[in-house]
Amino acid sequence: MDTKTIFAGAIVLLVIGGLFFWGRVNQVASSETPSGRASALAAAETFYDFGTISMARGTVDKVFEITNPTDKDITLASLTTSCMCTTAFIVNGGTRRGPFGMPGHGGPVPRANEVIPAGGKLGISVVYDPNAHGPAGVGPVDRLVYLQDETGAVLELEIKANVTP
Repeated sequence: MDTKTIFAGAIVLLVIGGLFFWGRVNQVASSETPSGRASALAAAETFYDFGTISMARGTVDKVFEITNPTDKDITLASLTTSCMCTTAFIVNGGTRRGPFGMPGHGGPVPRANEVIPAGGKLGISVVYDPNAHGPAGVGPVDRLVYLQDETGAVLELEIKANVTP
């Protein structure tokens, strides 16, 4: 082999390796919470374990109560989930808005743009579909819901379940 061929092959391998590295860095960064800062929003309960659930029985849901303990209004800018099997809805008074889901699955996730007044509260209904991953989706699951306020700060809600057929 001549030197030009070896050099061209080395360049191609470096470019391919660089693309894999770049893709991995972006994948890890996109799975982290948007700001890493804790939101001023609060919830008495941020974790719920559904226990053992059956795919045959369908979706399960949990409503988390979110409060604004501050003396200023807070705008909930976005509401997203960590997996396409989980959706969230804003429950405020008698209205239910959503679904809000995982970015990049099923189109864009709508902006929440929900103002929580000082001292006010609202519900976040988290719905988990054990059938979303098909027959391979049995076993333990752990999913997150991210509530990001207008400053970029995040409140995380977590659900767990053990899925059976």
